[in-house]
Amino acid sequence: MLIKTCITIARAGFVFTAGLLITISAFGYFIWHKPTFESDAKANTFNSTESVNKSRSEILFRIKQKALLAKDYIKVSGFDAGHCFLLDMRIPSGKRRFFVYNLEKDSVEMGGLVTHGSGSENGPGELFFSNTPNSNCTSLGKYKIGKSYFGNFGLAYKLYGLDNSNSRAFERFIVLHGYGCVPDHDVLPFPICLSLGCLTVSPAFIARLKTYIDGSTGPILLWIYY
Repeated sequence: MLIKTCITIARAGFVFTAGLLITISAFGYFIWHKPTFESDAKANTFNSTESVNKSRSEILFRIKQKALLAKDYIKVSGFDAGHCFLLDMRIPSGKRRFFVYNLEKDSVEMGGLVTHGSGSENGPGELFFSNTPNSNCTSLGKYKIGKSYFGNFGLAYKLYGLDNSNSRAFERFIVLHGYGCVPDHDVLPFPICLSLGCLTVSPAFIARLKTYIDGSTGPILLWIYY
């Protein structure tokens, strides 16, 4: 009987000791390996931030390049020397890509969302541009912003194409106007609505653009590039 009791106690002690060792080992594993997980998370966060900063840097670089060309064009063409509008169609539609650029301070004053034409959809991440009537495409190039009027979508501005790539803009009724389907803030990764080739912005944004257009000393240059 005593022998059986000792065996039982020994087995219990063994089980307790084994369980304790397993618990200590598991706890030790967690302690030793957790810093590695945190390190990976920090690395991924850094990479994500680095990618965003790189994207912003590339966008700003393209804006600055186009602004320099716009300055040269404005000097000999009689446009307003204070501001121009730059539209980078390489940026997805769910992110701000319509920029009001201060030519005197060499800086972006504000930005907003803007549509592209439904005919310009050419597969994921790719856009197609055309000057052809009824193509419903966006046309690249420089534009002169004309007089305002009130149409089916409210306040709108006539646009005159200045390059071979957009020379039929007025004939195609391509205008700048506001519409409620365009949000006031970025919605990336989602796209925004499409137009029939017009430059459509939010009602709030067209109201802010109005202050620049109506207060300018000459016509404002608008430039769509890709």
